Amino acid sequence: MTLASIAFGAVTGPPSPGPSDFDLPGIAGSAVTKPMVLVALSVVIIVALFYAMARPAAVVPGRMQFAGELVYGFVRNGIARENIGSHDFQKYVPFLFSLFLFVLVNNFYGIIPVIQFPTMSHIGYPLAIAVLSWLVYNGAGIAKKGFFGYLKHETVPAGMKGPILLLLVPLEFLSNILLRPVTLTLRLFATMFAGHLLVILFALGGEYLLLHSDPVLNKVAGVFSVVLAIGISFLEILIMFLQAYVFTLLTSMYISEAIADEH
Repeated sequence: MTLASIAFGAVTGPPSPGPSDFDLPGIAGSAVTKPMVLVALSVVIIVALFYAMARPAAVVPGRMQFAGELVYGFVRNGIARENIGSHDFQKYVPFLFSLFLFVLVNNFYGIIPVIQFPTMSHIGYPLAIAVLSWLVYNGAGIAKKGFFGYLKHETVPAGMKGPILLLLVPLEFLSNILLRPVTLTLRLFATMFAGHLLVILFALGGEYLLLHSDPVLNKVAGVFSVVLAIGISFLEILIMFLQAYVFTLLTSMYISEAIADEH
């Protein structure tokens, strides 16, 4: 939709979906926005849910306890121990477990009716947890090797000597130290942003064609658009889980590399 088309009345109906749909106004005129509330609510949901799951602590678990143990075992054994190793993994399980659940719950907001907004589609939130992950795995490496030992470990490939290091050291520093939180952030943000924008596009497009367009062919296209919006929503369920898994997996791999004996 262009400014000229609006000015001359060539296009009517709701504005086209775009990035502005993610700039939500403050609640009741305050500085508190919907994503802020959802992030805070996610912490309450996670704590309350796993308190309810862990409270029975029965030898034969009920449904809630079994579900909690299943998720915990998935992160503990399938991510932490698998990537960090049996000797060092246990100390990082609480962080990785919390990270996985936090990303997962905030992603799944995007498919809950009425709420229907993945908070990770606001770049500030994935950036914050990416920086937190950066601090954890760099801190783990520094704690084990010392600052300069860790810096050498991350920037000097094993077995490499001579003038080639003048090229490799800056590249390794850029790749291993500076860019990892950026790639973690962009991968999660871009996926959640694009998926939610697609749902908005097909849902609003279908609504407009069905309710504000007269030709029968347009109404058929509107039905097809709404069906696509529903289909994309189901696909988003899988993508939301995968993004939480990938973010946690990569963090565990970075921790493993940081504390490894060789680069």
